Amino acid sequence: MTTTYTARPIDPHTLKNLRTTDDAGRAPAPFTDTEGGAPLRCCLGRSDPGDRIALVSYAPLRRWAAGRDVDPGAYDEQGPVFIHAEECAGPDADAGLPFTNAHRAVRRYSAEGHILGGRLVEEPDAFEEALTEAFDDPAVVLVHVRAVEYGCFLYEVRKDQ
Repeated sequence: MTTTYTARPIDPHTLKNLRTTDDAGRAPAPFTDTEGGAPLRCCLGRSDPGDRIALVSYAPLRRWAAGRDVDPGAYDEQGPVFIHAEECAGPDADAGLPFTNAHRAVRRYSAEGHILGGRLVEEPDAFEEALTEAFDDPAVVLVHVRAVEYGCFLYEVRKDQ
């Protein structure tokens, strides 16, 4: 049996909420991206010059835990993410794992929303191995991929059979 991994963008319902009020209680301030290249969590791609985007505060673990009626306690955190200012088409279903071109942290979480460990991934071709290692632990139900340089949440990964 082959296991694949799916990068999950922020879901459309949450995006709609974040475009009104972010997880820090602030209204977003959309702007025109003049340079392009911002990592967008709505479509798991990079912005193009001229795109209308917003930098919002997002609490991915808090939202995931709330949907399962668990409390991540001190592991709850929120941080900045870029999203399109208006609804977009979402990610390309065949794109594979995005944002693997730099050092990333693969952070593992339990069903209770507690961190179970992590791994620094330094090479793009090491992502599959890092995810396999994470999900080989039966206590791991969720993985977050984060940027090393700023610690920003990039996307959630779950295992598909």
